[in-house]
Formats: sequence, C-alpha cells, structure tokens
Amino acid sequence: MGGPKGKLILIIDDDEAVRELIEFVVKKEGFRVDSAGDGEDGINKVQKLLPDLVVLDLMLPRYGGFEILRQLQIGGTANIPIVVVTGRYTDRTTAEMIRQESNVMDFLEKPVKPRVLAAVLHKILKTTPEPSAGC
Repeated sequence: MGGPKGKLILIIDDDEAVRELIEFVVKKEGFRVDSAGDGEDGINKVQKLLPDLVVLDLMLPRYGGFEILRQLQIGGTANIPIVVVTGRYTDRTTAEMIRQESNVMDFLEKPVKPRVLAAVLHKILKTTPEPSAGC
C-alpha cells in the first residue's frame, strides 16, 4: 500500500455543497482532486486528466450518470474505478444493477459520511491515510 499523494480523484456532481464536502474529504485524506459540475464537463475532464478514481453522481445535467458510466467503459477510461454517489432514493434492485457495472467499485447514498467515503477511497486505491488525515 502506498500513500495517496500522487492519486487524482475526479468528482462529478452538480450539487456544489456536496462537491465541496467530497473535495474537502479527498484533500484531507491527501489525494489530489478536481471536479466537474455537469456530465459533459465530467466526461471531458476524465478523458483529459485520466484520474485514478471518479466519484460520480447519477443525476446530472448534460449527460446523466448512467450515460457517463457507459462512456467510461470504452477505450482508455475503461479501467478507471468509479464510486457512485446518489441522493435519489434508489431501490435495492437498481443499486445492485449499478454495482454490476464493470467499473463501479462502490455505491454510496447521500448524505455521504466522510469517514465512509475516506475508507472506500483508500480501499479501492490501495492507499493508507496520511498520519495527519482523518475525518
């Protein structure tokens, strides 16, 4: 396991407050972070930056989360792990379908708990928290 410093996490969420909270957690854990407020910007940033992990909201303007999942399963972005985050009520069947997507590593419901998010990021990226990190 390595440190989080070199790892880039891209957050795609149209809710600015949620995006800022997730950015705060990601930075506090020692990761680098970038973000996008809609699906189109998110797809462009993924293709340009090739992040180590994407935190993706399902309900987005200008390409929804499901469209982004499909786009990211093609070509050079197919191996980028995705953590799906949604505030919309999602029944168990839909949540299980989302988890079946090849690049979806985890599924979290809003409000996202900082400790849970931090643990999921470290587990997927096989990193250990920095000594000063912790939510």
